[in-house]
Amino acid sequence: MPRANSPALPISAVVLAGGRARRMGGGDKGLILFRGAPMVATICTALARQVAEIIINANRNLADYRQLARQVVGHVGARVIEDNLPDHQGPLAGMHVALMHAAHDWVLTAPCDGPFIADDYAHRLMSAAKNQNAQIAIAHDGNRAQPVYSLIHRDLSASLEKFLQSGERKIDLWHAQHACAHVDFSDAQKMFININTP
Repeated sequence: MPRANSPALPISAVVLAGGRARRMGGGDKGLILFRGAPMVATICTALARQVAEIIINANRNLADYRQLARQVVGHVGARVIEDNLPDHQGPLAGMHVALMHAAHDWVLTAPCDGPFIADDYAHRLMSAAKNQNAQIAIAHDGNRAQPVYSLIHRDLSASLEKFLQSGERKIDLWHAQHACAHVDFSDAQKMFININTP
C-alpha cells in the first residue's frame, strides 16, 4: 500500500469547512486549535503530501481561511471557495462547488473536524476507483461507509447539481445513484474520529 513517501497524485482535495458547527456551539470548527494549530491547517498539511491541489470550502471567517490557505505546506497556497447555495446546506454543497472549480478530474473530500488523515488516503481511493471502474470511491471503516471521506470524478458535477436542486441533501442517497467503490480503511479507524466539542 502506498505510504507517506508516495508522490502526490494529480487530483484536487477539498476540506469541507462550510457548515454551521452546531455541535461546536456555532464555533468555526476548522479554525479551532488542535495540537497548537487550526484543525483545517492540520488536515491541509496531511493532504498536501498526497494531492496536487487543495481547496478549502468555507462560508464564514473567509479572511482567516485565506491566510491559512497561503501557509499550506508543499503548495503555493490553497484556494478558499464558498458554497454557491445559500444557508450552509451541508457537505454536498461543498463537494459540488469543489467539483465545479477543481483543476483536476478527481476530487478527494475530507471534513474539517477529522484531523487524522491516513498517509495513503488518496492513493487507496484512487486505486479502488480505477480498479473497479467507479466514479466514486468511499472509505469504509469496517462497519459502515464514511461518505464524507470520498473521491469523486468531476463528471458527476451535473448529477450532483440536479440532486441539490431537487432539495435533497443526503450524501448516501446521491451516492446510491452511481457505481461506488467501497474501500476498506478498517486498519485506519483513527481517521474517522470527528472532533465535535471543544
